Amino acid sequence: MEKPVKITIYHANQCDPKRCTGLKLKRHGLARVVNRTRFLPNRAVMLNPFSEIAFSPADRDRVADYGLVALDCSWKHAEKVLLNHVKGTSRCLPILIAGNPVNFGKPTKLTTAEALAAALYIAGFKKEAEDLLSIFVWGHTFLELNHAMLESYAAAHDSAEVIRIQGDIYRDASTC
Repeated sequence: MEKPVKITIYHANQCDPKRCTGLKLKRHGLARVVNRTRFLPNRAVMLNPFSEIAFSPADRDRVADYGLVALDCSWKHAEKVLLNHVKGTSRCLPILIAGNPVNFGKPTKLTTAEALAAALYIAGFKKEAEDLLSIFVWGHTFLELNHAMLESYAAAHDSAEVIRIQGDIYRDASTC
């Protein structure tokens, strides 16, 4: 039996705690939340929207061994945190569509839970991704909206192939 993936969320206390997906993951025992960057794990894969390397199935072993980190803060604050305190390996997610009610249908406007679930799915931890989203009424919507893209990204070999697939998906979408 495989050990569970360690999920850590840096939480900057910038959102409504009742609507925060990161805090809900913590309440359900699915993630560890930290309020200081010094408590982030050293070798984990950090989801970083400013990274030039896309998250891919090639990151699976590092995620399995050291965990996955997401930031739950404003983009402006995220840039400051990421530039000054990144520990581990930074990866950006490929473009996906939000399934949450606040940003439904918007590309890249994912909640913390959606971002973590997407990374888990791409890395081959599909059951864990489904379990993570199962605590949200809208969680299945994210997986349904992005099923084809997630499957394509999960079949890639590395970051370069994820970028190529992403380009193909959006090139095809623009010709419709």
